[in-house]
Order: sequence, then C-alpha cells, then structure tokens
Amino acid sequence: MKKKKPKNSDKCISHKRTSHFRPGALMLLCTLLCSGFCGCSRLSGYSNEPIFPENVSSVYVEMFDSQSFRRGVEYELSDALAKRIEAETPYKIVSSRDRADTIISGQISIGQSVLSIERKRGRPLEKEVELRAVVNWKNLKTGDLLIDNQSVIASASYSDMQMQDFKYASSLAANKLAQRIVELMEKKW
Repeated sequence: MKKKKPKNSDKCISHKRTSHFRPGALMLLCTLLCSGFCGCSRLSGYSNEPIFPENVSSVYVEMFDSQSFRRGVEYELSDALAKRIEAETPYKIVSSRDRADTIISGQISIGQSVLSIERKRGRPLEKEVELRAVVNWKNLKTGDLLIDNQSVIASASYSDMQMQDFKYASSLAANKLAQRIVELMEKKW
C-alpha cells in the first residue's frame, strides 16, 4: 500500500511561542554580559572624527640634532619623518619655517649593542642599532606644545654574515622611529 504524502498544511503544526525573552531583552542581556566580561561599561569607542588635530595644516620638519659621532642618521630620520607625515597625515610638509603652522624638532641619540656572539672566536654574529629621540611639536600660531619632550625609541638588528651593516640597520631604525613619531602626533584618546 502506498503512503500518502502529507500536505504542507499537515507538515506545519503551529506552535504557540512559549519563550519569555523578547528580542529587546535578549539584546540587553548580551550587552550586560559583554560589559561585565570586557570590563567596559558601554559599547562605544569608535568614532568617525579625525585622529590628527584639525587646527594644523602644515608642518616644518627641522633637522634632528645628534650628539653622536656617527653622521647621517639625523638626515635619514628627518627625511623619513617628512615622508611619513606627508603620506599618513592630512598635513602638508613645507620647506620654509615662516610658512608653517607647526614645527617638529628633536634630539637623537644612537646606541649600538651586540645581540649574539660566535662561541669559538668571540666575534659578534648579530648587532643592534637603537635610536632614541626626544621630540617636540610646537604650534607656531598659538605657541602651544602639541608634543613636549616625548621620548621615542626604535631599533633594528643587522648581521655581517648576511652582508648587512650599520647603515642598513640605522636606516630601518630611522624608518621605525619616524612611524612612532607620527603616531605621537595623533590626538589623545
């Protein structure tokens, strides 16, 4: 004997909703749980506001001062900083201090250390260059210091075995340092 196929109306049996939660109550419960576990009391923190100060339109990058016997690193840092400001901020780099809204300057110190040495001969296998800068960013219109003697550090390693030298590592470290200085230029949260 052949079974009859049930009709759609036979397949669907309406059930009365017995859930006590409403969508709004479920959302409130999720919000409370999230704020309890995350340690935050609200679910905000995102904004469409610009991350850089809006009252600035141009920056003059002054050559960083260096007290080190190694020359050239201050040029690399100043050049890398100018390029990063141009690329990653809404500001325009100007070549004249008289036409700039702000000026960024600082002092740089250069350190070098040995990371690993060869066991038998005692010669260095890997070395590190550490660049440390103290940065100032001044608004020339108001006289306010946007960054006041903030210390920033960046380092890079190099190895003679890989045909790398101090110049290679100092260039990498200068680029990292420029990136960190641009991050300092962002508004405080």
